[in-house]
Amino acid sequence: MSRSLRVAVQMDPLESVNIDGDSTFAMMLEAQARGYELWVYPVTTLSLVEGQGRGGRVQARARPVEVRRERGNHATFGEEQVLDLGQADVILMRQDPPFDMGYITATHMLEHVHGVGEGRSLVVNDPVAVRNAPEKLLVTHFPHLMPPTLVTWDTREILAFREKYHDLIVKPLFGNGGAGIFRIKPDDENLGALLEMHFARSREPLMIQRYEPAVRQGDKRIILVDGEPIGAINRVPATGEARSNMHVGGRAMSVELTARDLEICESIGPYLRDHGLIFTGIDVIGNWLTEINVTSPTGLQELDRFDGINSAGLIWDAIERRVLA
Repeated sequence: MSRSLRVAVQMDPLESVNIDGDSTFAMMLEAQARGYELWVYPVTTLSLVEGQGRGGRVQARARPVEVRRERGNHATFGEEQVLDLGQADVILMRQDPPFDMGYITATHMLEHVHGVGEGRSLVVNDPVAVRNAPEKLLVTHFPHLMPPTLVTWDTREILAFREKYHDLIVKPLFGNGGAGIFRIKPDDENLGALLEMHFARSREPLMIQRYEPAVRQGDKRIILVDGEPIGAINRVPATGEARSNMHVGGRAMSVELTARDLEICESIGPYLRDHGLIFTGIDVIGNWLTEINVTSPTGLQELDRFDGINSAGLIWDAIERRVLA
């Protein structure tokens, strides 16, 4: 880089992150090592200012921060200021889902400053693309890569899908970390009650997928940078658990990319690159793509430990290329 970058990180409280596993923390460490100026702010301080003739259009109450890999002392903050986000070079949109109206509203606000040039900031990932690509729905644009899948409100369609495929995974569309995911076995009598409970509490449809027994060997998280795979980790479910997410006890293991994995990446890579989805994580069970994670992907630190790479560095290289372009 010919100059230092000013980087604003929109995230959940930095004070409470797991410094040995958090991908945002890894990206901040790498940014600091490159001499970037780091600021951090919660999404709840984001403001869109119009018609008042003052300051920038999109602002946040942000703090400058210095980070270090030191448990209990991993961040030192400066004084909070109102930061004009159009004066940042890069904004990392890294708050965790759920992908609800609050999350969607933040993408609309950041859209006003996204771009490269004076008064613009490169938002990673592109807020328009994030808004248009909720991870459990983006994957449906690649049906040839997916296991049999149904997205619906219609209980009759769900029962017909069960009649055909018998063993099911039931997912909320906009959650994260494995929350609310159920396996319904052929002899399970709880599907009706589960559907009643979900639709009594939510206006959102459900995603139903055929259960893939290959998940017992692991749910592969492949990290892509600007549409190119840089490596993968395998997440193996805990005993007695159908979900492989590390938030619910899944165990991370080293794994190699297969020919099928590379075929999947080659199929989706151009879409990710063309839509500014610089840092993504896809989930592959056996031969099937099940999710494309674009909101706040994880897995960088585990990948680095297994493969001996600097995955955050590869992401920043891609970001730098975009900024300089």
